[in-house]
Amino acid sequence: MSLDAAADLPAMNRRRFVLATDLDGTFLGGSDEDRRRLYDWIERNRPSIGLVFVTGRDPRFIRQLCGETGVPWPELVVGDVGTTIARVRNGEIHPIPELEEDIASRWNDSGERVRAALDGVGGLTLQPTDFRYRVSYDMDPAAFDDRALTIVEDLGLDHLRSDNRYFDVLPRGVSKGPSLRRLVRHLGVAEDRVLAAGDTLNDLSMLQCGLPAVAVGGSEPALLDQVAHLPHVHAARGVGAAGILEAVRVLDLHDTP
Repeated sequence: MSLDAAADLPAMNRRRFVLATDLDGTFLGGSDEDRRRLYDWIERNRPSIGLVFVTGRDPRFIRQLCGETGVPWPELVVGDVGTTIARVRNGEIHPIPELEEDIASRWNDSGERVRAALDGVGGLTLQPTDFRYRVSYDMDPAAFDDRALTIVEDLGLDHLRSDNRYFDVLPRGVSKGPSLRRLVRHLGVAEDRVLAAGDTLNDLSMLQCGLPAVAVGGSEPALLDQVAHLPHVHAARGVGAAGILEAVRVLDLHDTP
């Protein structure tokens, strides 16, 4: 189903501020009090705040998270480590075909090739979820065999290691950052009004892509090393949700509680 951007996508370009945030350790990180402060602030200011989840999680997880736990619903999702770009409507997540065409083309139905090529490679345990445009593994860093890197490169695909325990195989040139930039351009949102928030290496491309960004407190040290020289990235003291609000305040993106 093709979604007409003018009629069906939220008017994010009219919002004062758009939060594009990772979930685990970022939007879902920090104390109960900090999370509630952030979530309540978003809900009170929906006319002026847009919410985009940029996550390695799949649509099923997001539906369960927001439908059952009281976490605010996003209006848009960049999911599956950037391989899904979707609109959220009435509790359902609908991929936006015109934004996913290039992703699907780059992937070229490579799932079976990837699984066969990496079968038996040390330190990798295939995750059971059948993603559309990626293959994901749990990684044992002590047993990881570097041959996996060469195998993926020879397939013409990209690999991503994060949090020292996950290994993703992705279409060449596709990750959170490029997909978020594609979505922002499609929506006509001013880039200086978007905050990209993350905490692990699978958020690196999102924090590097040039949008105002925050590495929240408690971020993976390897991520902090990679972004330390970037003037547009705020390294927050506050952990998780508190770090997001800290960055909004420091970067003067919106009034904060």
